Amino acid sequence: MKRVSFKNRNIDVAANIHFPNDFDPAGSYAALVLATPGSSVKEQIGAVYAEKLAERSFVALTFDPSYQGESGGEPRDLEDPATRVEDIRCAVDYLMTLPFVGEERVGLLGICAGGGYAINAALTERRFKAIGTVVASNIGQAFRRMLPDVSQTLEEVGKQRTAAARGGVPRRDPWIPDSLSQAQAADITDPDLLDAVTFYRESHHRHPNSTNRLLFTSYGQLLSFDAFNLVPELLTQPLQVIVGGKRGSTGQYEAGQRLIELSPADDKDFFVVDGAGHYDMYYKPEYVTPAIDRLTPFYTKHLGG
Repeated sequence: MKRVSFKNRNIDVAANIHFPNDFDPAGSYAALVLATPGSSVKEQIGAVYAEKLAERSFVALTFDPSYQGESGGEPRDLEDPATRVEDIRCAVDYLMTLPFVGEERVGLLGICAGGGYAINAALTERRFKAIGTVVASNIGQAFRRMLPDVSQTLEEVGKQRTAAARGGVPRRDPWIPDSLSQAQAADITDPDLLDAVTFYRESHHRHPNSTNRLLFTSYGQLLSFDAFNLVPELLTQPLQVIVGGKRGSTGQYEAGQRLIELSPADDKDFFVVDGAGHYDMYYKPEYVTPAIDRLTPFYTKHLGG
């Protein structure tokens, strides 16, 4: 693995590139860009999948989104779908500068919110020859469904922007509770949310660069975003959709079904990992391995062995 960086306009995007064990810089490789979940950094879910795919002879690039992790950009903790999608396009620009990456051998893998961002990027980024998703989320739709009052949230966004324009302190809210004890104190019982807290805040996958904070005004961009809107018209690439068999509050199963239904691709596949919940698919070997086993022949077929 090598630490690298690339530009999204004037922002330095921090990335890790994972190499096959027998990597030869004089060779030519199929390469994958990995788009990771909201609030996640490259050392978490991206690293899990990138390491496994590198073991299968792919070059795999995972990165911190602009405004987050080790990447640059102000204000911090901004989650802006347009910028997240542009990060993905800029990642391809970077791969095109590497002599060992086959120009016609680049694919894309998106996980959770990164799945929605990946699909949105692929609508117009034809340098991606094959698209995969794991527990994909259409983040805008998900927030519109989960927030108790979307209209009230947007009113509060406007007030917060006014306060910030007048010199006030930016508001940053937790994506999820900071600990299981906080979740329990708040009487949270949703299994998916508790699994998220366990993974991000209580397991060895917790990382100091993952702040678990969302700049509140991000809702102004998030709530109008629809990752799948133009899929029937513009998504032409082969598509592999992977979901966990346990349906839950994240809606990952339903989002995967909708994505498959919308896709006009002749080569598309919907694969269910039996017994897996949303967050199980992030890191548990018994669920990640079947996903990698499904993705490997898919990418090999369309990107070359």
